[in-house]
Amino acid sequence: MHRSGPVGRYGTAAGTGALAVLLLVGICGSPAYTGWAATQTDPESAGAFYVRLLAWPAWRLDADGQAGGLFAADLRAVLLVVLAVALLYLLPAAQVARVPGPVSQFFSGWAAYVLAGGLAAVLAALLGPAPSLLGALQDASAGAGYGFLTGWIIGTASLGGRA
Repeated sequence: MHRSGPVGRYGTAAGTGALAVLLLVGICGSPAYTGWAATQTDPESAGAFYVRLLAWPAWRLDADGQAGGLFAADLRAVLLVVLAVALLYLLPAAQVARVPGPVSQFFSGWAAYVLAGGLAAVLAALLGPAPSLLGALQDASAGAGYGFLTGWIIGTASLGGRA
């Protein structure tokens, strides 16, 4: 069966959301962006808060002496991408079948990113060099907050694709 019209020209909602996740984490988590955000923004403004929040899944090119090496330094960013992509493909399947349309795609993409942010933070804290339950719970709060405030980007990217 061949789809025609505007929907047939685009990829899947999960695929476009996954591409947005890769771009968001790749660009905003990069050492260049995180360094710029830390030094060139006013910490007392809402805009600067958001710019710095975008850098939450920071990844590095070297471990800078961190315990556990480069893998531990980048674990949160790697887990965020893997979990977000997996959840983008898993969440919409049941939801879109019941409620087709762009609203469902938007909220599925957003929810996937909130869950991925919280889970990535918990797993990175527990699998990292100094695991603790308190640290995992605190990181889960930060990760879910990051996902909530930035997940609309992933939800918007999911719009217009095939279910």
